Amino acid sequence: MADLLFEIGAEEIPAGFVPPALRQLEEDLAKALADARLGHGEVKAVGSPRRLAVWARDVAAKQADARTEAFGPPVAQAFDAQGNPTQAALGFARSQGVEVGALQRAQTPKGERVAVTRVEKGRRADQVLPGLLERLVGGLRFRKAMRSRWDDATFARPVRWMVALYGGRPLKVRHGEVVSGKVTFGHRFLAPKAIALRGTPEDYLAKLRAAHVLADPAERRAALEKELARAAKAAGGRIREDAALVDQVLHLVEEPTAIAGAFEESNLELPPEVVISEMRNHQRYFAVIDGKGRLTNRFVAVSGTRVKDPKVARHGYERVLRARLADARFFFEEDKKRRLHDRIADLGRRTFQAKLGTELQRADRLGAVAAALARAVGKEALVGDVLEAARLAKVDLNTGMVGEFPELQGIMGAHYARIEGIKPDVADAIEDHYRPIGAAEEMPRNDVGALVALADRFHSLVGIIGVGEKATGAADPFGLRRATIGILRILLDRGYHVSLATAVEQTLDQLSGVKLAADRAVVAEQVLDFVRGRLKALWSERHDADLVEAVLAAGFDDVVDANRRLEALSEVKARPDFTPLAVAFKRVANIQEKAGGGAAATVSVELLRDEAERQLLAEVERVEQEVGARRAARDYPAVLRNVATLEPAVARFFDDVLVMADDAALRANRLGLMRRVGALFSDVADFRKIQAELPQSTKGAG
Repeated sequence: MADLLFEIGAEEIPAGFVPPALRQLEEDLAKALADARLGHGEVKAVGSPRRLAVWARDVAAKQADARTEAFGPPVAQAFDAQGNPTQAALGFARSQGVEVGALQRAQTPKGERVAVTRVEKGRRADQVLPGLLERLVGGLRFRKAMRSRWDDATFARPVRWMVALYGGRPLKVRHGEVVSGKVTFGHRFLAPKAIALRGTPEDYLAKLRAAHVLADPAERRAALEKELARAAKAAGGRIREDAALVDQVLHLVEEPTAIAGAFEESNLELPPEVVISEMRNHQRYFAVIDGKGRLTNRFVAVSGTRVKDPKVARHGYERVLRARLADARFFFEEDKKRRLHDRIADLGRRTFQAKLGTELQRADRLGAVAAALARAVGKEALVGDVLEAARLAKVDLNTGMVGEFPELQGIMGAHYARIEGIKPDVADAIEDHYRPIGAAEEMPRNDVGALVALADRFHSLVGIIGVGEKATGAADPFGLRRATIGILRILLDRGYHVSLATAVEQTLDQLSGVKLAADRAVVAEQVLDFVRGRLKALWSERHDADLVEAVLAAGFDDVVDANRRLEALSEVKARPDFTPLAVAFKRVANIQEKAGGGAAATVSVELLRDEAERQLLAEVERVEQEVGARRAARDYPAVLRNVATLEPAVARFFDDVLVMADDAALRANRLGLMRRVGALFSDVADFRKIQAELPQSTKGAG
């Protein structure tokens, strides 16, 4: 056994490309070695902007032998009564490339058959690994790749060198015009000379560390965080927490060096988001805050090269930021010269989507939908504020500041609204109607923002699907999945009992002048199907898939209600007696379906012949009384706990009573009883969707 080391050296790889490439290298190498029947130990990938590397410890020196067995026709067909091979045996032998005398007999689940056993001797690892590594590098996937000038080889950036060592001995691996060797290269400026490697992970990491390259991202992250803390402390503060920026800078440098700088204190008069956005998004600088969490006029920049005179580097960082902040101050002062209300008409000159019209049309629709939602959730008093927030929500798109810093949309509108003295709830809603953003936890702070946020997402979802655009596979150019997840998260966060179907219809009402790609009813169905898919994916992260399907099948028009039903069902499933309960309720639901519906039916006491059915009716009446108030209060855990007490009576009923009796009156009465039972849980969950083993004997279901 020996260690395998493989490195791909390239021009600077984009920071966002490195982490997924390292994950793929680890997964693909482990799988390739397993497929090649080469035993191995730890597989780990490391990398920096100029290199992707992966190693496997203790790779076997030789492949394990492979034993394969091919089965042919039954022995009875392969040989005649005298034991001579038939054409079937001869044909099978030819197909396997062996003499008929080499055929064996083997017992299989389908009886005794002729067979051929082959043993493929394993090859030496150094014979297998070159081709394996060539496929490994050729299979790396990037969002964008560059093609070699000489052939069809592609990679994130031009490949400059490769290292392939097994047990310290070089392997010949080719990618494009580059052939692997045993030397790597350190920091581009501080250690550019070739470095001979011995082939062990420890040697690789140590020699690169000495050459100013921290190849292991974990080691580099620790060094980066230490440098940031040191520089911020020297600047009199601490780094503002920004995990995303740390992740990005981590893959921009090979050896981090932090340098603290400053900017004019007068720029702190700008909204903090403007200063932070300028530093982090345009310059990759880290903001520095004081002990109270307030932004200071200090920053920390990270360099990938140690400089002889930090003052020179600091001056350069400060000079670039000074110019950017001067531009921001200019836009900020110019924007304040016009009131937000005076900018509303400008939205008519800005297209939202070619088939859906202008931003002004969108703003009008948002107001109507948001007002309808406010009334639906009992917030009639907020309609005026909701309409005002919807009119102003998109106005800052035409400001100079958002034109320069698109990531500040909503944020700048809120700042300008506060400066103008617009109601605080409306100002907050201008910013908050974009929340939640991605997986961030921040939600709208008040009902006005939540209602406008819902209207914005319903408009996008219904409008984009309505004009015939779809989210397919990984492609979702209009953010339909993000919009849908936003709707669901806001509804659950605020506890709004909103009818999805009604909200979709109200949104379609506002699209009356838009040419839809399909009939209105079809569009509504497509939208609700899309929402159902997102809801299923969202809930399946926390709950069993069969429970999610059971609840969705019972209805999801009110998402908050459906979520409560799912939580209650998950609670009940944790009980040890859940399986017999689920089996019993599944049988009730199946009988209802076969009988043609679940409408309420009168149960005649006079037609109850068996003690089991009389007992079941008594239990049903008891539970109906007990769960009435709990159902109205949506206390589904209590509802299910009460309904679960029916299980013994239902089980006895199925054991003792034939539901589908020959007597029509008896059959109808028993079906009515089943409908009464089913009505107690059918609006909570469809138990037919729950995975539970049915008993083999089904006497009562006949």
